[in-house]
Amino acid sequence: MEEKHKSRLKAEFSRLLEGRVIHVLDIPDDYKYMDPELVEQVEQSVASLLDLE
Repeated sequence: MEEKHKSRLKAEFSRLLEGRVIHVLDIPDDYKYMDPELVEQVEQSVASLLDLE
């Protein structure tokens, strides 16, 4: 998700997202579904957010 996606979510679902944290991984939307490079980037980004490193 990029900042523009976060903005759209907040605009459309502001009431449901109130008080919730939305993390932007800053991974460009340039990959095909389950691209190994994309999976690796997501795993690394999420691991740091979850303190799995």
